[in-house]
Amino acid sequence: MGQWRWVAAAGLVATAIYVLNLSLEISLLIFAMIGVSTVWACFAGPRRMRAEPRAAWLLLGTTALLFLIGVVLRPFVSDQPMPLLLLADAVIIPGYVGLATCLVILLRARGGLDWLAVLDGLTVCLAGGLVCGLLLAAPAAGYGDRPLPVTVLAAAYPFFDVVLMLLVVNLTFTATTWPFSLASFLGTMTLLFAGDLAYAIIGVSGRTYASTFLDVPYLLAMTLLAVTALHPSAVRLSRAARRPVQAWSWRRMGLLGPAVAAPFVLLVAVGGHSAAYRLAIAVTGGVMMLLLLARAVSAVRAQAAAQRHSEHQALHDPLTGLPNRRKMSAHIERLLIELPPQGERRVWVYLLDLDGFKWVNDSWGHDTGDQLVLEVAARLRAAVPSAVMVARTGGDEFLLAYVGEKPGALRLVDDIRTCFAKSIRVNDTEVVISASIGIAHAAAAGDPAVTAEALMRDADTAMYRAKSEGPGRSTIFDTSMHDRVRERIELEAALRTALAEGQLHVAYQPIVQLDTGRALGAEALLRWTHPTRGPIPPMAFIGIAEESGMIAQIGTWVREESLRQLAAWRADGTVADDFYISINVSPRQLNDADLPLVVSAELLKYGVPPRTVALEMTESVMVDGSSVTSRVLFELRELGVRLLVDDFGTGFSALGYLRRFPVTGVKIDRSFVSGLGQSQEDEEIVRAVVAMSCALGLSIVAEGVETRGQRDALGGVGVTQGQGWLWGPAVPPAEFAAHWHAGGPAARAAAGVSPAGPLGAGKNQRATGPVTKGRNQLATGNS
Repeated sequence: MGQWRWVAAAGLVATAIYVLNLSLEISLLIFAMIGVSTVWACFAGPRRMRAEPRAAWLLLGTTALLFLIGVVLRPFVSDQPMPLLLLADAVIIPGYVGLATCLVILLRARGGLDWLAVLDGLTVCLAGGLVCGLLLAAPAAGYGDRPLPVTVLAAAYPFFDVVLMLLVVNLTFTATTWPFSLASFLGTMTLLFAGDLAYAIIGVSGRTYASTFLDVPYLLAMTLLAVTALHPSAVRLSRAARRPVQAWSWRRMGLLGPAVAAPFVLLVAVGGHSAAYRLAIAVTGGVMMLLLLARAVSAVRAQAAAQRHSEHQALHDPLTGLPNRRKMSAHIERLLIELPPQGERRVWVYLLDLDGFKWVNDSWGHDTGDQLVLEVAARLRAAVPSAVMVARTGGDEFLLAYVGEKPGALRLVDDIRTCFAKSIRVNDTEVVISASIGIAHAAAAGDPAVTAEALMRDADTAMYRAKSEGPGRSTIFDTSMHDRVRERIELEAALRTALAEGQLHVAYQPIVQLDTGRALGAEALLRWTHPTRGPIPPMAFIGIAEESGMIAQIGTWVREESLRQLAAWRADGTVADDFYISINVSPRQLNDADLPLVVSAELLKYGVPPRTVALEMTESVMVDGSSVTSRVLFELRELGVRLLVDDFGTGFSALGYLRRFPVTGVKIDRSFVSGLGQSQEDEEIVRAVVAMSCALGLSIVAEGVETRGQRDALGGVGVTQGQGWLWGPAVPPAEFAAHWHAGGPAARAAAGVSPAGPLGAGKNQRATGPVTKGRNQLATGNS
């Protein structure tokens, strides 16, 4: 049970004992205990929870201490002569000042005073002041059998509460929902008002103290204040949740209704006492009516301002303040309508997509990404003419609209590129980025097909074409791009169908020992045979799988199929115990924190030793990899699987990356192998890779070996394993088993099958189809 519950229970029990009035000493002891616990709670609770604002809680603790001292002193000085009679008041009045200051600090922390809330608070407080003045202060002031200072203070206390009431009413209007701490704090203030009201009532008869019963509201108020300070929601006391426009809620009407009725009730109840009473009621009622009128006018204005703000938010990006896609679309439509039909002027639409933005987000977080977007937005707005609208349409996408001839449109591209010429400083790091730009244009409106949405769609298509050509490129849309987009969409749909209907299959290409020609392993390569199109090369669909998010599902299927096949080969003796299967994994898969657990479960499911499984990744994984990717790689290595860097030498080949990550081997890219015997430079590169790998204890596999000369040259520089058409292409599992092992059920299943393609070692033949291995491919063409 939390501390606040113990304090609440103890406070209620102590108050009950206090009511019994066993003796003055016991009553004072109880009051002191409750007061001290409240003071401790106000100082210790918020400090432990780091509640803000700190000054407000310190003032609350000080106020509680002053009230405690004043209440304890009151019984002892009530019969004393002046000035000792005022000693308790001298301590309590500074407490009121501290409490008012605390409320002001809280209001400022919660967004300050709202004008409508101030008007409503003044209305309530005028009513409260009128009631207090006529029913309490005036009778107290008229009591002549006591010193003048006591009479003045007795009349002033109700007005102290009126000031506090104004602040409290405004505090309630800063919340649409009340956390527990706010509700308990308002309960504290209500009990304080009740206690002051009780003392004001006895003050009418000239007394300053009657009995311990009058202190019960203060005891409960202190208990509630301690609960407020100790409750976990105290950290939310400074957080406002106000409505854009102060609505006529039931809470507000519950305060304003009695306030408006107060002058009429008082006129009936005490209006006959004197003309002064009736004048006070009339003036106060008139001021309240003016306040209500001002409130109504202000509410209308606030509603209009909120409407304008809402409309602005609907048409602008909340982060940068730039127009959004909706406003840009309307702007382009207007430009198309206003553009003269004659002449060379056209409407040009530019779509920018930041290259490498995802890398910034993954490396430094979304706050840094937001800073980058803000800086790019500011640079774009400063770089282009004021007549060119700049909009933000997505996370890292910007739209620009320009009217002019082609030379001016091309100059604007140069202006845009200048925005990225200088590095951008984020989180004390200089970041260099570029933007891929897609451009679409149209003449004046007239053709129904020429719309703002069509232009933005065409610019988007051109942008993706530019991005495919490399970072920082720009492309002007042409109609042939629609055909390519349509082809991509159709291919994506066909790929989803292929995955669901089993059109995909895995082929296996041997990885052999160069000096013996023995198959040490095999790379699992994905193949797709479409029912009408026939074989579709991996380079045509792997990129689509990456962009559409299907790569994870396809990767899981390839991995499970490969492990199942390896388990079958090991069971029937098709392969040796040290034979391994090499499976490609994409960057998206390696960014899944659950991948090590999934792979571990799959190894257990198929009974495959981890040492017989290798996972291939591209160099870009190590360069662009997030902390999640790094952790996944280390956990995979802890399982015992091998980690290979595929296409080594074509990307960011750096010794630091190989040392930083737990890789076990590299695969030399085919582009270097093909130059052996012809290019001295390629031979030196291969020699350097071998030397570096040997120094780090990494295995080496050469890809794309097609001739005996290449094989011998690789052996001469220290490469021990090779893969390529010299030993055969990737083939179905039965054909692989039939060629590389003569016995076992798998081989017998392929007994009647004539192996297609060059399966025998030493057959110097080349591939006839598109077999290029692309970047970030899950499994691609023959090596």
